[in-house]
Amino acid sequence: MGSYYYLMAQLPFLIYEQKPPMSSAEFKALAEPMMEDEDAVFFNRLSIDTASENALSSGCDFIDNWREWERSLRLNLAKHRAIKLKRDSSSAVEPPPYPADAASSAARAVTGDMTPLEGEILIDKARWNAIDAITGYEYFGRNNVYAYFLKLILLERRMLFNVEKGFTEYKSLYAEIIENSQASGHNSPGELK
Repeated sequence: MGSYYYLMAQLPFLIYEQKPPMSSAEFKALAEPMMEDEDAVFFNRLSIDTASENALSSGCDFIDNWREWERSLRLNLAKHRAIKLKRDSSSAVEPPPYPADAASSAARAVTGDMTPLEGEILIDKARWNAIDAITGYEYFGRNNVYAYFLKLILLERRMLFNVEKGFTEYKSLYAEIIENSQASGHNSPGELK
């Protein structure tokens, strides 16, 4: 595990909701040649979507801690959504408390009264803060390289959020649900037989 002073010193500071200064793919292409082989191989194990990841150790504490935090967030989201919908959440896997219960706090807040967009933004801000907490203080170490990569992924994801397109998609899905409901003989919302 090396020091990546030259790499990290040339990068612009990232702020959530800003336009990403480069894509995550461009950053990976920039960073990989400057990294030790054993550190560069971990880029392929970094992702926001950790649901498909196996539970085995990756061999990198940063990645393992990130996966555990993201797993905790997703389990907390499932738990709090089940509670909000008054569904049985007792069969769900109990999420572990992970750093300062931040995943649980984010999940609880998201299941409150907010729009889906506001919820996604709140979740991504919680992810951003978790990345900072997991990274540590060695600014020129590999953990900060990995953290920068994950933050670029979050910024790219944020740029994909589009209120108008999301609302159009929502109306389309809702109309399809109503149509399927009527075709199968079920009552539509607000309709009595």
